[in-house]
Amino acid sequence: NGGASPTTRPPNTPTHQHTSIQTQTQTTMAPKDSSSSSSAAASGGGSDSRFFTTQKKGEMHELRLELHSTDRTTKVDAVKKVIASMTVGKDVSGLFTDVLNCVQTGNIELKKLVYLYLINYAKSQPELTLLAVNTFVKDASDPNPLIRALAVRTMGCIRVDRITEYLCEPLGRALRDEDPYVRKTAAVCVAKLYDIAPDLVQERGFIETLHDLISDSNPSVVANGVAALSEISETSGRDVMRISASVLQKLLAALNECTEWGQVFILDSLAKYTPAEAREAEGIVERVTPRLQHANSAVVISAVKVILSYMDVMGGNNENIRALTRKLAPPLVTLLNSEPEIQYVALRNINLIVQKRPGILENEIKVFFCKYNDPIYVKMEKLEIIIKLVTERNIDQVLLELKEYATEVDVDFVRRSVSAIGRCAVKLERAAERCIGVLLELIQTKVNYVVQESVIVIKDVFRRYPNRYESIIATLCDNLDTLDEPQAKASMIWIIGEYAERIDNADELLDTFLETFEEEDPAVQLQLLTATVKCFLKNPEETQDMVQRVLDLATEESDNPDLRDRGFIYWRLLSTDPEAAKLVVLGDKPVIE
Repeated sequence: NGGASPTTRPPNTPTHQHTSIQTQTQTTMAPKDSSSSSSAAASGGGSDSRFFTTQKKGEMHELRLELHSTDRTTKVDAVKKVIASMTVGKDVSGLFTDVLNCVQTGNIELKKLVYLYLINYAKSQPELTLLAVNTFVKDASDPNPLIRALAVRTMGCIRVDRITEYLCEPLGRALRDEDPYVRKTAAVCVAKLYDIAPDLVQERGFIETLHDLISDSNPSVVANGVAALSEISETSGRDVMRISASVLQKLLAALNECTEWGQVFILDSLAKYTPAEAREAEGIVERVTPRLQHANSAVVISAVKVILSYMDVMGGNNENIRALTRKLAPPLVTLLNSEPEIQYVALRNINLIVQKRPGILENEIKVFFCKYNDPIYVKMEKLEIIIKLVTERNIDQVLLELKEYATEVDVDFVRRSVSAIGRCAVKLERAAERCIGVLLELIQTKVNYVVQESVIVIKDVFRRYPNRYESIIATLCDNLDTLDEPQAKASMIWIIGEYAERIDNADELLDTFLETFEEEDPAVQLQLLTATVKCFLKNPEETQDMVQRVLDLATEESDNPDLRDRGFIYWRLLSTDPEAAKLVVLGDKPVIE
């Protein structure tokens, strides 16, 4: 959420059971460099990369024979070859029944490989997948908890409607299994089942069972229960995560012991909880604050989110709020020492934080100054935060920095930096003059895009401080020839029209633009029409012909409905009541913020 309410929820959970089996098997079979794989293949060594080497024609027949071999090692190798072929994009669906027969084994490695194959081809072979149902149901009651969990996980990953009805019984048993590994695997499987058949999950009471898992003695089971309920809430669009006082204590207890991704899910759930009173909020914040020192940036951001949402409830206690504000700054600053991608996510979050509570980072503006090797997306986010944090105390520092950025080579970054100087002027009245001074210096560089962006932001400064900085209009008029972008032209035309009485040759300047009226962008045409009417109202004798020409162009030559409508309105105003036209067109405009 760009703007996004950006969160750093992990895309999948490496330590959880819903890591696909594919990840587990493929890590052992990842192809190494060509030299090592060829030597391994030549020597018949133990490296699984040999299964990825191109095999001779007729391999399907050979694989089928090997899959029916009585030797376990040959059978395992054959399935690995099938998986390797599948991984590189070959169609091995013709071996479906042969691979399926291999599932009747006590060897967990072979079972994982067969299940991986089934997950991949279940959608294209749903009828044949039904043949494996008895094996899944049988494995779900196996004495080995790893096999029980594997069976339930695989059934959850096979997104075939006809399988789901067979999944319910084994899943119900797995949710109440004595082994925590099976329970935590089953918890995530409920979320997957909800995605396919939400009514079935409601009917079987699996959501209530997930609520029971939140009170489990094992922190990993609690975390996965919370993760599954969060997923279901997101899918269904309603809050199924009901936190009571007893559940709250269980979540806080599990927070210290579960994996880092489990902590993220628990913290995100706590952020949605509304404490009954300030004392309860303080108690929760006290338990969450140690997470600010966590090595995982997702945990840090989630902890910050909880603390910020609870600070509103704690509103009355200023001392506590000040203490928390001091504690929040260091972890947020530390996030900016991470990789650029993490920096970007952190900056998006910080952008939201400083809008609500700028005091948290008011003394840390220097850490947001751009480094020469920052990627452009990081630089742009830093600029936004600098503008939010700029004050009269640090404006001189910021202006020096922005002026430096305006000489960089990246055009987009330079333009955004020039725009930032104008936004600082609009934000800080006392510093406006210094900001305009910097903009004038930049205009003197005669760099085309710098001049154009300066004109655009100076128009905003005029709107913010009317009748204060008009002395710089002459400098702007000197650079009229360099303007070739629609937004810059429109801004300059607005300035000429608004201050026509202070510019001796305003009508001549507008006339130069009118020569190319029909080729101009609609935004420029609209501004030209309004500026010419303003000129006419201020100096009717000399601009009579010009306004007539513009109104003709707008109403008769143009096929833009906005331009024609505005032209007709001005024409009728001027022909019926020029005084009313003055009130409408030359009336005071609201000061921009």
